[in-house]
Amino acid sequence: QVQLVESGGGLVQAGGSLRLSCAASGTISSIYTMAWYRQAPGKQRELVAGISQNSGSSTNYADSVKGRFTISRDSAKNTVYLQMNSLKPEDTGVYYCKYLSYGAGSWGQGTQVTVSS
Repeated sequence: QVQLVESGGGLVQAGGSLRLSCAASGTISSIYTMAWYRQAPGKQRELVAGISQNSGSSTNYADSVKGRFTISRDSAKNTVYLQMNSLKPEDTGVYYCKYLSYGAGSWGQGTQVTVSS
């Protein structure tokens, strides 16, 4: 089983930046995908960004964050990051990290991001 621990959330003004981290531990596959999701109050959890474990480290982003957020990975540390720039109040929510390998996945406990206007 894989355990995930997120960090880096907080309160920031609109236009500001935050960097989230997600450290994975446990039995980690050599091939996996990691992703960030978020859930705003009263809304469904949605995919923010994902990164695959391949030579090209392909990434994908929600349209709402393209050009503002960047997902990256440090394979040696089994850690994935989400650099969030030009934050907007609508980016507010709980951000969750997800690990997925061969159809099996794990979720982190979430970290709160609040963007004030």
